[in-house]
Amino acid sequence: MLRITELKLPLDHVPEALPSAICVRLGIAPQDLLSFEIARRANDARKKSAILLIYSVDVVLKDEAAVLERLAGNPSVRPTPDTEYRFIGHAPAVSQKRRPVVIGAGPCGLFAALILAQMGLKPIILERGKVVRERTKDTWGLWRKSELNPESNVQFGEGGAGTFSDGKLYSQVKDPRHLGRKVLTEFVKAGAPPEILTEAHPHIGTFRLVSMVEHMRQTIEALGGEYRWQARVTDIDIETAGDGTRQVRGLHLHDGGYLEADQVVLAVGHSARDTFQMLYDRGVFIEAKPFSIGVRIEHPQSWIDMARFGACAGHPDLGAAAYSLSHHCKNDRTVYSFCMCPGGRVVAAASEPGRVVTNGMSQYSRKEFNANAGFVVGIDPERDYPGHPLAGIELQRKLEAQAFMAGGSTYQAPGQKVGDFLAGRASTEFGEVLPSYKPGVHLTDLSECLPGFVIDAMREALPVFGRQIKRYDHPDAMMTGVETRTSSPIRITRGKDLQSLNTQGLYPAGEGAGYAGGILSAAIDGIKIAEAVAKELVEVME
Repeated sequence: MLRITELKLPLDHVPEALPSAICVRLGIAPQDLLSFEIARRANDARKKSAILLIYSVDVVLKDEAAVLERLAGNPSVRPTPDTEYRFIGHAPAVSQKRRPVVIGAGPCGLFAALILAQMGLKPIILERGKVVRERTKDTWGLWRKSELNPESNVQFGEGGAGTFSDGKLYSQVKDPRHLGRKVLTEFVKAGAPPEILTEAHPHIGTFRLVSMVEHMRQTIEALGGEYRWQARVTDIDIETAGDGTRQVRGLHLHDGGYLEADQVVLAVGHSARDTFQMLYDRGVFIEAKPFSIGVRIEHPQSWIDMARFGACAGHPDLGAAAYSLSHHCKNDRTVYSFCMCPGGRVVAAASEPGRVVTNGMSQYSRKEFNANAGFVVGIDPERDYPGHPLAGIELQRKLEAQAFMAGGSTYQAPGQKVGDFLAGRASTEFGEVLPSYKPGVHLTDLSECLPGFVIDAMREALPVFGRQIKRYDHPDAMMTGVETRTSSPIRITRGKDLQSLNTQGLYPAGEGAGYAGGILSAAIDGIKIAEAVAKELVEVME
């Protein structure tokens, strides 16, 4: 089978145009094309008057060898890559080893547990929150009633923070082993729409993610995995040998329970601040890392569709338009869009009392009125929070507490119209763009809850982005604060064996450990971690 890339066709091409374009690209007669299937589809909207669909296609030919020889050196015609996932080994029927433990049931922990279970290692999964449907009720409690459950919310519970998101399933991480394909394939088995296997920017949406997470849990349990809910880890047992070598031996739970463990996957997500403090207190190597802070910005989705697609806005093959923007400012700060959610809403994502945090979410349809995205500024430890590995966490908490007060201390979020923000005055009434954040937005001046250099950078970037996307800097566009959980402010550094630098048996993983950003990259990291654990427990296949 051969893969052809960069096949470009008009947006409204007829079905017959694709096999015809394949034959033209390969220089073959139609009867020499036995079959084909779409491997990937994207769009090129740089010319709004002539939007193109771009295909990668896998083809079966009468004489593939001859075509390959004739087109040798053509980078767009190559053998189809082997994307099948192969397990590195399988546990023997009887094993004397303790069962591996996975802390956290977000995308990273979910896939670490799934791969371990599929290799016969019967993991134990500890999750501080609740099963996904109970957790959903608690999350709606904050959105509808301003009632926060610190252990069951957007951040904590089955599915992790990714459950209440756009369900974006694309990443820019290098993936030479095609582990992302394994992730997408498992999602389809769990009920995701098959088109996620071919779309360039696939997404699922919150409602579908809920049922998928449940399905994958059932798969893990059927393979011998065991979930323990509302099982928060409060301490870790580390044995230190005479030569100073440190080895994990067990976990203390909040209810007084104790679990022996020699291999622990730490997939706690980027908001497990108490866990980070505990690990630091136990001497696990942690270092500060860069992250970003800012707000959520909202525009009517129709504005973004028109700016990106022109007269083709609303075309069924294009869907709701997204964007990605970046600007390097005079104060040496970079402002960029983050986690753009077409046709979605801004959601309350707090996990600690007395603090306000925003995030973005979309359903599969992406048909809600507004588009939203993080509008954030990059910060770094040496410049902005020096002196302690956990200083970034304290900065997050400070800004979130300021946002809580600026929003009226009721879990409403502080908000400001772009026109007022640029003019340096507090907003007093809503304009054309109504915010989607629940439990509500309290109009104010966002400079009350963000550092001056962030405000300055955003004010510089807004008109720049407005020249790239018409009406981006419209005076009535809505900004809601604060966005502080763009990524983990720490890295629990690991070695080549994917174990902690100074604590054997501890496998830092995913977003919380500083090794992923988003559902797909976190899930890929979970697979890698599961393989690293398996190498310690089973005979590895050559």
